[in-house]
Amino acid sequence: MTGPVEERPGAEDHPATPATSSPGGPGDGEPGPGERRSGLRNPDKAVRGLGAGTLALEALVLLLAIQPIRVVGGHLSGTAVGVIVALAVACVVLAGQMKRSWAWPAGTVLQGLLMLSGLLHWSLLVLGVIFALVWAYALHVRRVVLG
Repeated sequence: MTGPVEERPGAEDHPATPATSSPGGPGDGEPGPGERRSGLRNPDKAVRGLGAGTLALEALVLLLAIQPIRVVGGHLSGTAVGVIVALAVACVVLAGQMKRSWAWPAGTVLQGLLMLSGLLHWSLLVLGVIFALVWAYALHVRRVVLG
């Protein structure tokens, strides 16, 4: 059962106004002077957090993947385990260095190294492809947010 719609007092005082589009204004998709493109308070910090979080998650997944690969996936040599641990350590170190200008390209190289480690075991190639796609998305978000 529905009742009559109540009118809000003063609703007629504030009619809805359509958004106007002016060059350089909020309606044309380009930020005006002094306006943030992404709407974030600190877009640089947000993007660094995205990169660091991605690398930290990658390190965790790599370390947690060692035992299942050994048990289910077949033979995993000591060299392969050493490479996995080294890649995980590199992810953690790089996550802490995201303020540096070289960190994003280094993260891209790290994804390539992980895919290259697929020569040691096929499951590392699968992880490498998955994290390369995640890293590519992070790079896309970085480009969109920072302009």
